[in-house]
Order: sequence, then C-alpha cells, then structure tokens
Amino acid sequence: MNEKVRSMTRMAACTAVLCVLSQISFPLPSGVPVTLQTLGMALCGCLLGVRRGAICVAVYLLLGMAGLPVFAGFTGGVSKLAGPTGGFLIGFIFLATLCGLGRGKAGLAPWLYMALGLLLCHAAGVIQFALLGGRSLTETFLVVSLPYIVKDALSLAAGRLLAAGIDKRLAPIA
Repeated sequence: MNEKVRSMTRMAACTAVLCVLSQISFPLPSGVPVTLQTLGMALCGCLLGVRRGAICVAVYLLLGMAGLPVFAGFTGGVSKLAGPTGGFLIGFIFLATLCGLGRGKAGLAPWLYMALGLLLCHAAGVIQFALLGGRSLTETFLVVSLPYIVKDALSLAAGRLLAAGIDKRLAPIA
C-alpha cells in the first residue's frame, strides 16, 4: 500500500478511536469526567509521531467544535472549549505532541516526554477551570487534577505499550 494512504488511514483510525475512547466517560461531581481520552492521546502520539498525532487531535477538536458529539458524554460545540473543562481539551494537543516526541526513542526519554505532556495538559485544564470557576489554582488542582493523575499516567503507559504492539504487527510509518 502507498505510504501516504497508509499514513492517512492510520490517522483516520486514530481519530476515530479517540472519538470512541472519549465516550467511555464517568461523570464526577468536580465537573471533570473520568474518560479514556488520555489513552487516545497517547495512542495518537506514540503511534503516529509528533506531526500526525497532533493533526489527529486537532481534527478531533475541530469535529467537536463543529458540533459533532465527539467530546466526553457525547457532547460537542465551541462552548465545550470555552467552558471550564476546555483547557484540558486544548491541552490534549500538547499531550499528543509530546507523546509523539518519544516515538522511536528508547530508555527514559519517551516516559519523560509523556510526563511533561501530561503536566502541560493538566496545567492548561487547571488554569482555565480556575479562571472560569473563580477558584484558586491550588484548590482547582486538588479538585480537578490530582484525583486524575494516576489514571492518566496509567493511560499513557498503556497507550505507549499498545502503540509498540501495533507497530510490531503493522509496517511502521515514516
């Protein structure tokens, strides 16, 4: 199969998987649901690399902004990006990009990139949630970030391992 077609097919598949993983959602009183979106971001970045992974997340965000119900809880619209949890959605671009920086690297580097991506994603989410909610950054962090960090770290590890398994079975893309 042509390299360009294979690349576009993987990107479309990753975007679709991201849309599906976003629907595996459990609402919490904080207003930030527990989802598998972080796993999807890791898959996009670790499987496709920096540019293609970021494009998949951008397409996902554009689909949601256009009103398609691709965000958690089958929601969509620009209001989701402008709302309290929109910072996390925007932070997903950082997360997928940094996961992509670790693609093809061995040792500790990929894990450090993923940790930095998670930090930036959570920072964007906490800042927007705090600004719109009128709370301090510390209080917001304790409510909408800290409870999710272990789940998100495990999701990133699972995404990296899944991407490595997929790469072994399929011809890697350049």
